[in-house]
Amino acid sequence: MDGVDRVREIGIFLLQSSMAPCDCNMLPRSYSAYQVFVEITAPKPRLRLSWRNLSLHRKPAKWSRSLRSGPALEVIKAEDMGKTQVKDDTSRFTWIQIGPNITEEQKQAISQLPRKMTKSCKAFVKQIICVSPETGNLSDLLAAWVRFMKPRRADWLAVLKQLKLMEHPLYLQVAELALLEESFEANIRDHTKIIHGYGKKMQIQNAENTLLAMKRRGFICDQVTLTVMVDMYSKAGNLKMAEETFEEIKLLGEPLDKRSYGSMVMAYVRAGMLDRGEVLLREMDAQEVYVGSEVYKALLRGYSMNGNSEGAQRVFEAIQFAGITPDARMCALLINAYQMAGQSQKAYTAFENMRKAGLEPSDKCVALILSACEKENQLNRALEFLIDLERDGFMVGKEASCTLAAWFKRLGVVEEVEHVLREYGLRETYSKIPASQSIAL
Repeated sequence: MDGVDRVREIGIFLLQSSMAPCDCNMLPRSYSAYQVFVEITAPKPRLRLSWRNLSLHRKPAKWSRSLRSGPALEVIKAEDMGKTQVKDDTSRFTWIQIGPNITEEQKQAISQLPRKMTKSCKAFVKQIICVSPETGNLSDLLAAWVRFMKPRRADWLAVLKQLKLMEHPLYLQVAELALLEESFEANIRDHTKIIHGYGKKMQIQNAENTLLAMKRRGFICDQVTLTVMVDMYSKAGNLKMAEETFEEIKLLGEPLDKRSYGSMVMAYVRAGMLDRGEVLLREMDAQEVYVGSEVYKALLRGYSMNGNSEGAQRVFEAIQFAGITPDARMCALLINAYQMAGQSQKAYTAFENMRKAGLEPSDKCVALILSACEKENQLNRALEFLIDLERDGFMVGKEASCTLAAWFKRLGVVEEVEHVLREYGLRETYSKIPASQSIAL
């Protein structure tokens, strides 16, 4: 492509891609066609848009000659079609007219584009926002932008970042097409981001295809990329593939980091194989590698929901050994494990330890203690527990109140207990509402 063609195409691209609705109104409605001429002058070219007796152009510069290479480039404006076609001798592209015919949703998306974005990038993003099957192929649009504007990697990244922020449905498609462009200078992490994106959408086949394409292009899978695959298989419930990929990570011969371990532990938790996950925790401890608190909490929750108090206690101790300070939710999970196992004394001890550590017990924790007492028919102890809370100024919430009221109903002692509560002055402390109303629940 010579200089004339280059300047001509850039002019057409910027004119048609970034033309605002107000710009379109400047054109005479009586004219259905116009021509764009690019004149190469010394020292610089100028763009002239003309039809019949109207001409819009830059201030003329002194020029010695006018060149025209190849057939004239023509822009045909079709008002009834709402789109513009750009043609030359080698290819044909359909550009979307960014005018008053676009939808409100598209207008809103365009208005949110950052001001600091370059004109060429903004024009390209506008085209993506308004693209549809009727206006043309996305790959053709991308190829045209590359050919017209010669983007650099920074331009690609700016476009992809904006599409991701907008959560645009074509983000991953544009990212995949960008991998094929030399100007994008794709690296392994670019592939990893696309794999991760497909993984979040549970599009397993697309993620695997991207991984295979990455290998064909000569990139060697590293621990980060394989960890993303483990996490994806884990969330999809495919334990076999998660284990195979985890073993592939080990074959790299590098020390496993906390993300790799954490992804595999979560895979075992989701598969209900808590003991296997705990084995990995011990393996990590031996290497002084500690995962995030959310992984420990997931394993603790698994034991808690199963009523496995011993497993819950082991994980709770592992949390503290890893240097993580247990929060109120972790303590509640431990208390729940004791409650489900019918170990009210241990549940009460865990509750007291929680308070001694300076953690404010939640209403859920109080309800769990009451449930543990109910399982062992320890009504007096439950009332003493409530009295102690009242003395410390703790207000019992709705969940604990409903738990106690249901227990009283099953015992058939609603009136007797209401009398006791009044005697101890716990009516409002008991439920933040009059005790009679709470028990009536």
